[in-house]
Amino acid sequence: MRRVRPGVAAARGSTGGAGSAAPRTPGEERALTSVAAGERYRAQEVAESKGGQPVEVARLWHVTLSVSGEEAPVQEIRRALEQLAHDHPFLLTSRYAGDHAEIRYWEEARDLHDAAAVALRLWGEHRQTAGLPPWEIVGLEVIDRQTYHQRIAEGYGPAPATPVGVHPY
Repeated sequence: MRRVRPGVAAARGSTGGAGSAAPRTPGEERALTSVAAGERYRAQEVAESKGGQPVEVARLWHVTLSVSGEEAPVQEIRRALEQLAHDHPFLLTSRYAGDHAEIRYWEEARDLHDAAAVALRLWGEHRQTAGLPPWEIVGLEVIDRQTYHQRIAEGYGPAPATPVGVHPY
């Protein structure tokens, strides 16, 4: 299953770091850059080209997206995160403060590259529709399901994403 978010413009904004593209005018689309496919994907293409059965390649990835920026009223942040969770029920939990937030969810994707690409677009694509603050992404962790469960079993990493919902830090 592939999630498609029709009618959503590309994320706007730039970190302004070295190698950044020239500033865009409001409403201007950003060209996305492709990344090379992983071994898993190439193996599927080879199997299918030789008449083999299609190989199921979708996997679950646990995503933690961290954002921060200028101080904003916490009531507005909470409302915006609740709207994002309502619009996209795949979100597990969100934590927030006046100047930063963290979103945790499961993403279904072919490989880590695809899961990370979707995660990096999430905040910018839904900034306007959910009323999210104009913060920048400051952290991203994408791990496969096995690694997530292994960390939890060993007592490392964040606790399981419970309780589900939007909560202050």
